[in-house]
Amino acid sequence: MSNPHEDPDVIIIGAGADGPAAAWALADKHGLDVLMIEAGPFHGNTKWPTPHADEGGTISNDPDDLDGKLLDSQYTHLENGANDPTAGYLRVGPPDHSRAPWFRNLHQNAFIWQVAAVGGTTTHYFGNHPRGYPTAFDDQPHWGDIDYADMVPYYQENEENTSTQQAPMTGKEEVFIHGASEEKEGEYPLIETKNVTETGWRPQANSVEVPGRQTTNGEELDSDYTGTFDYEDGFRGDTLAADHFQGSSTPVNAPVRDKARKSSNIGYVPIALDTNEDSEKGNVAIRPNTFVTNINTDSGPAGDLEATGVDIRDTWSGTTETIEADTVVLAAGCIESPRLWLNSGLPNTNGWVGKGLTTHWFDWVVGTYDDDTVADITDAGHMDPYKGQNSAVRFDKPGVGGLEDIGMSPGLVSFADYLFTEAGYSFENNVAEGEPWDTRGYVVGKELKRKMSNYKNTKALLVLTDDRPRKENGVSLDDAFSDEHGPVPKVRYEPGREDDERRDELARIAANIHRNAGAKHVHRSEWPPLLLHMQSSMRIGPVLDQGAEAHDVQRLFVADHSALANGVGGPNPTNSGQALALRTADVIAQRYFDYNEDRGFLDR
Repeated sequence: MSNPHEDPDVIIIGAGADGPAAAWALADKHGLDVLMIEAGPFHGNTKWPTPHADEGGTISNDPDDLDGKLLDSQYTHLENGANDPTAGYLRVGPPDHSRAPWFRNLHQNAFIWQVAAVGGTTTHYFGNHPRGYPTAFDDQPHWGDIDYADMVPYYQENEENTSTQQAPMTGKEEVFIHGASEEKEGEYPLIETKNVTETGWRPQANSVEVPGRQTTNGEELDSDYTGTFDYEDGFRGDTLAADHFQGSSTPVNAPVRDKARKSSNIGYVPIALDTNEDSEKGNVAIRPNTFVTNINTDSGPAGDLEATGVDIRDTWSGTTETIEADTVVLAAGCIESPRLWLNSGLPNTNGWVGKGLTTHWFDWVVGTYDDDTVADITDAGHMDPYKGQNSAVRFDKPGVGGLEDIGMSPGLVSFADYLFTEAGYSFENNVAEGEPWDTRGYVVGKELKRKMSNYKNTKALLVLTDDRPRKENGVSLDDAFSDEHGPVPKVRYEPGREDDERRDELARIAANIHRNAGAKHVHRSEWPPLLLHMQSSMRIGPVLDQGAEAHDVQRLFVADHSALANGVGGPNPTNSGQALALRTADVIAQRYFDYNEDRGFLDR
């Protein structure tokens, strides 16, 4: 067995949402040796039993290193323990928790929510895996020669690898459907396709295995189930605990690969490491706790600039090293990928590196219901937003964006519903005549307590706007602040006028769905920018060619959400980012290695 740590064919910088997908495809389909380098920790791996207290091992390339019970012990499911951006186990910062998080300079009312770890920000995500809208590929001017049909086989492959399927319904989804469906109180039809071209609602496509029991008949569970939710007692799939933002290691005692929600550390890392046990496939090694500080280049045979490897820094010891490879893949995310490019002094011929950032220009519309209204809709009698998957049903309006029904734990709910806003205090705000919400902005003090006392019958709708790439938005290098890895990223996002108009339209639709379902009070949070769904800062088109290879540097590819040419219309970007990474892996093999036709591009 070759050692990809010492002599990789491909180096992938980042093991977040998309890097592991590319690593699996390069090794499994094309027999290449891949070294994946991750700045954050590796949870659930026996080489690092206490990943935030000591440096542990150096590298993992054995699927037997993965330990689901260890992951259970490291993911406590406590809201603040997971989500505190300074000290939480899911943060952007060195794995050593005696040190401060890594600084990003953000000169505005906004919040960046990312995770540095194997699995990246998918360790937070709800598992929502809708495909991008066809119109975002075929009708918007961003994707060039790539059309929606090019993406479909890769969506299919990714959905199979990540167990993507229809989410199960609970009380909060029943209330949403009542307010949205033309067969109930609303006005929208059920969408019955994954390739969405019309307005309507549908169950969420989630990369989460549904609840079940390990029996000869594959028993599914119902509301009468009284058993345990322990893997060792035969339970399989999602426990419906709405714990995804805290890391979601359920069901307890399951091996890592059998955890229900297929974040990339669950859905892709195990099958990437499996390739090491098959001599006909490539080998994958993962090196966490390692920050890439420079992409090295040299002149190729034709005089063109080519990527040759990377310089790295161990985040525990501070030691540095250079690793060479035939091809380098940037998969460090929408902030760190352009930062590394710029800190490496790579050419930026047309000035688009780091620019064009999209975020799905979120908003949040809250409905508060009384017991009788909810009891008329669902047998549960109340919605219990902490039960079920965090998001299991959605609304789509291609060309404008979409909505998602959301339920979360109480700390996140109070923050998202009433404490994250750019609209000022609700008691000082007037609501314009004709708007379908009762209040907007901050809710604090006794009124916040009153609102949260009805938490069990409160639900939120997340607005996901089809914001378009604008050169004013993105990532540059700060000229005042540096850390141990060079100048820090300076991040800017402001929506355009048409983005605001699309967001307002979706907020009104969300409020009216609440009204149709019988909400007694509707509140628009009116969020400032939340940089969570980030795309497009290293876009195909201006920065990358149609194979996601850099125009200015040969053998340097980008395989993360930053390569997406736009925000794919508003749907959650993970399915699209991973599908594009799978496509990029095929391009890498075709251009620079012995391309295996039998195991190459999927049939179109």
